Amino acid sequence: MEYKFSDKVSGLKASAIREILKFTADPEVISFAAGNPAPEAFPKEKIAEISAELLRDDPILALQYSVTEGYTPLREFLKDWMKSKGCFHPEFDDLIITSGGQQANELSCKVLLNEGDTLLCESPSFIGSLNAFRSYNVNLVGVEMEDDGINLEKLEDALKTQPNVKILYLIPNFQNPTGRTMSFAKRKAVYELACKYDFIILEDDPYGELRFAGENIPTIKSLDTEGRVIYSSTFSKLISSGFRTGYVSAPAPIIQKIVVCKQVSDVHSNIWAQVVSHRFMTTVDREAHFNKLRDIYRKKCGLMCDHIDNGFSDKITYIRPEGGLFIWCTLPESCDMNAFCTKAVQDYKIAVVPGNSFSIDENEVSHSFRLNYSTPTNEQIDKGMEILARMTREMLD
Repeated sequence: MEYKFSDKVSGLKASAIREILKFTADPEVISFAAGNPAPEAFPKEKIAEISAELLRDDPILALQYSVTEGYTPLREFLKDWMKSKGCFHPEFDDLIITSGGQQANELSCKVLLNEGDTLLCESPSFIGSLNAFRSYNVNLVGVEMEDDGINLEKLEDALKTQPNVKILYLIPNFQNPTGRTMSFAKRKAVYELACKYDFIILEDDPYGELRFAGENIPTIKSLDTEGRVIYSSTFSKLISSGFRTGYVSAPAPIIQKIVVCKQVSDVHSNIWAQVVSHRFMTTVDREAHFNKLRDIYRKKCGLMCDHIDNGFSDKITYIRPEGGLFIWCTLPESCDMNAFCTKAVQDYKIAVVPGNSFSIDENEVSHSFRLNYSTPTNEQIDKGMEILARMTREMLD
């Protein structure tokens, strides 16, 4: 039988990252391609303790259906926590629990965009969100980045020339894939443009607590006085990625529509994970836990960067992140990046992600590739980066 798929999905392709990860089934391959938290970062013992207590003392709470908006004690905790960060404004905001940050971004797009409306985003950007946006047949337009975030001049050009711009999607902290952080000056300027051109900012912040260098920068949401910013985040990098527990802080009318859309999507997010997340966040020393995570990623990032500095060909440039999980490396224009990435995994047994996986236009030429330092062990980083360094010198010097 010939299957005719809907217009919404017929053009979607499998994630290039997932395709590359197939090579990692080979036990000899060292993967720098994933985006998973470090295995040693999971608070396994505390999760086991809380789960055992919950299933012993209040099992029906964890096993029964729950409300779409999310577990009430968790929502109230998050409202207070986000308020302390300037990411929740009680006078006009509400908050909903989602199935990870991915669903937060997808539902925000669903409730605000019609087919053909324009969504602007950084270029390159997170492939998971890009595919979610593509599934709604929006006019997806990328705006080039600079070292301190999105290019404001080109952003305003896009606002003037693209039709029906409704949303600007941004990852201001340790952006995936580039690791860049948007400056405070640009955050203010972007918000001013939102007010001037009447659009909504979708601020995706999954890595904000993982800053291990530099100074904290206020969120764009903290600047919001007109209800123009949707702030999405997740516990995936703080407690457990498998919990799929994310959240959205946004103006109440937007949250009300997200609630309805979530009801027809998955009814509600995993209630066991919500309860465990709440009890974890309200019983542990949060700052001590976050500092442990930051220390893990500071060391892993430093180890990988040292190998780049001391071993890679000088013809490769890279962005040293101040937090998050990723390093963005750029090859000289004369080098075929896709051939480089293919050779790395097939001949050298090192998996990296080609830069065009994160392009808005998938046919766009990219000379960059993404490295992940969170997932591999320190020993794998040492071994894999020595091999990758040798490869870069053999190919480029």
